Amino acid sequence: MARLGFEITAHSGRARAGRLRTRRGLVDTPAFMPVGTQGTVKGLLPEEVSGLGAQMILGNTYHLLLRPGVETVAALGGLHRFMDWPGPILTDSGGFQVFSLSGLRNLGEDGVSFRSHLDGQLLHMTPESVVAAQEMLGSDLMMVLDECPPPGSPREYLAQSLERDARWAARALAARTDKGGALLGIVQGGVYSDLRARSMELLAALELDGYALGGLSVGEPKPRMMEVISSTVPQLPADKPVYLMGVGEPADLVRCVGLGVDMFDCVLPTRMARNGTLLTSTGRLNLRNSRFKDDPAPVEEGCECPTCRRYSRAYLRHLLMAKELLSYRLNTVHNLHYILQLMAGLRLAIAEDRYEIYARQVLEGLETSGPQRAALT
Repeated sequence: MARLGFEITAHSGRARAGRLRTRRGLVDTPAFMPVGTQGTVKGLLPEEVSGLGAQMILGNTYHLLLRPGVETVAALGGLHRFMDWPGPILTDSGGFQVFSLSGLRNLGEDGVSFRSHLDGQLLHMTPESVVAAQEMLGSDLMMVLDECPPPGSPREYLAQSLERDARWAARALAARTDKGGALLGIVQGGVYSDLRARSMELLAALELDGYALGGLSVGEPKPRMMEVISSTVPQLPADKPVYLMGVGEPADLVRCVGLGVDMFDCVLPTRMARNGTLLTSTGRLNLRNSRFKDDPAPVEEGCECPTCRRYSRAYLRHLLMAKELLSYRLNTVHNLHYILQLMAGLRLAIAEDRYEIYARQVLEGLETSGPQRAALT
């Protein structure tokens, strides 16, 4: 079976709906992948995650390399069996985490040396070793090792970095074995459109299985991020999936789908849940607010998630303030349900050629809370 197939089933403007065919099943796009960094979507059972509508999740090579070790996971049957997730898994190369270590790492043409944030152990990542690690995990979609330069990096540095990224991607592709999953390249170049175009040119020549947009949502102004995405996506091969890394704000998801992005991941819905912030169609709801102490209403009227069907805002606030573990579970269920239903709504709207109408309805609802107001595209 081919490592990855991609079929576009509908268009609505630049938005597109499609279907990924992986070694472990189908994924409808546009898709949001809940983040299971260390082999778990924090607080939830795998069947709960799939029951909420997730078809593919994300794991992180860096964290799994540190503990329990990819050799351990491989010996226990691979990541799917280890965490009991039967569906597709995309693994990040871990490059973002490594390059966020700043003083703990040293970058060269061969790869990157770094010290573990856990115990200070000196480790080394190369394009080849990252592919080998992901193959040991049994990843269905693998990411190449790349550098994610910090925001505000000089243009000259970004230009040199993306050239090295392309050389690394070629080495990664050469290192992949027959058992390896699909391999996706990562377009870099900061906020410079010509550098992004150069990165795409180099990666497209390698005929990878898909393309990710990296180095965005890392502190640059939101309008500039949207401009970069808008100009970059049309230049990518139209028959390959486009993955925007690390973006999960509901309004951003809606707008970026409208720009032709197919796949997303982000810790935002699960991290916010653990901090007591819940996502709704009218913006964020902060359970720490004292006005919810005696509120009998669900998080959102009409929401069909198990949390909203059974529990009040007052109860959820009580659990949060008491630091009960159930708080994290119930809040995470709601936030993931919200995001995954948003993606399902986008897929349906595209199939019916009414993306623009649906997007405006969603954005108008979110903008009633104020901070997410911006143009649709």
